[in-house]
Amino acid sequence: MKVVLAGGSGALGRRIAADLGARGDEVVVLTRSPRTGSPHRQVAWDGTTVGPWASELAGAAVVNLAGELVDRRPTQGNVELLTRSRVQPTEALAAAAAGLDEPPPVWVQAGTLAIYGDAGDAILDETSTPAEGPPQMAGVARAWEAAAAGAPGVRQVVLRTGIVLDRHTPALDRLAGLARWGLGGRVGTGRQWISWIHVTDFLAVVRRAIDDAGLSGVVHATSPGPVRNAELMAALRRVLHRPPALPTPAALVHVGALLLRTDPALALTGRRCVPARLLRAGFTFAYPELVPALEDLLGGGRR
Repeated sequence: MKVVLAGGSGALGRRIAADLGARGDEVVVLTRSPRTGSPHRQVAWDGTTVGPWASELAGAAVVNLAGELVDRRPTQGNVELLTRSRVQPTEALAAAAAGLDEPPPVWVQAGTLAIYGDAGDAILDETSTPAEGPPQMAGVARAWEAAAAGAPGVRQVVLRTGIVLDRHTPALDRLAGLARWGLGGRVGTGRQWISWIHVTDFLAVVRRAIDDAGLSGVVHATSPGPVRNAELMAALRRVLHRPPALPTPAALVHVGALLLRTDPALALTGRRCVPARLLRAGFTFAYPELVPALEDLLGGGRR
């Protein structure tokens, strides 16, 4: 199958491209800066306007990941940047697909579980109602999904994804670094829920979304075992063989986020999401539990 990947230059995009290419798919990466020597064909686009790249979409599966990283201060300017960087490419893809005689047979649209905001202890599945805020989380996520709604294609799957745990990525590196430096205690109250997924399972979910004609609409790409922040930090200490650590108060998180130019809500809020639709469809997770997932990624466990 031919797969056109928008946003394929990021960490997850490269992972998806390599995974699909390994099974024999023809992967085409839409990028603002094509590079020579890439293992996959790269096609230039500006992420805003329809251009010659549009013909690549004819009869091809579309996987849309385009968007700036959310790891930045929650200012009005950054909210606008995050929204624009997702909405404009999505609208450009939709406009391009609308002009084709053969629209994409499937459109896999990236999304985020942050669309539920800070949801407390409620168990959230695909029928749960998105939150109104905060703007940098739920606001951006709602705009992203709205831009993809009604995009031409036989079938659309919106993957609302949890934290993807993978080697050498900012999320896991930062958490592991805290544990290694003796700062691996709970963050804030430690009661906030973390919805996560091992990269192996994430890639399998993407393949399932492309291949399964019976799968459409919102799908939670997250493990069936969400954990509280305190459990996550304890698991990291266990896998990295670190001793118990003092908690990090919320006030200190705010100070640290200011210095690191990131959003403290990324650490202090959470949501307890489950992959109800995948489980009903018989999807089997390779890493349904956190400790084995972390052992694989950080502790020299099975690959």
